[in-house]
Amino acid sequence: MKKIVKFFDKLEDKVRGKLSHYPILYAFIGGVGIVLFWRGVWHTADDLNIASFDSLILGSFILLITGVFVSAFIGNKLIISGLIGEKKLTEKNLKEIETEESRLKNLQNTMNRIEKRLEDLEE
Repeated sequence: MKKIVKFFDKLEDKVRGKLSHYPILYAFIGGVGIVLFWRGVWHTADDLNIASFDSLILGSFILLITGVFVSAFIGNKLIISGLIGEKKLTEKNLKEIETEESRLKNLQNTMNRIEKRLEDLEE
């Protein structure tokens, strides 16, 4: 079983690495995969004679107990930005975007310095 998981893990890394150079093709292939997956789910539910209301209840229950319900429909980034009162990207002006980008670069530099110090401590 471990060999199978490892094989598909490596295969995924290779495919993702190659497709990342072609984002439109990557999006197209991903979209086709998603549609085919949900088509399979839909037809399986039909074959099992699961009624519409039952599907709604069962699907909601599964999404709620797995913690996917809110993040699937709203998204974590949207929730966090709402909690901290952040503006939407379309509402920000160029200066705000540049300031945010500068802060992110500073944070990345700080993280790099901390990582370097940790590596030095380990040695």
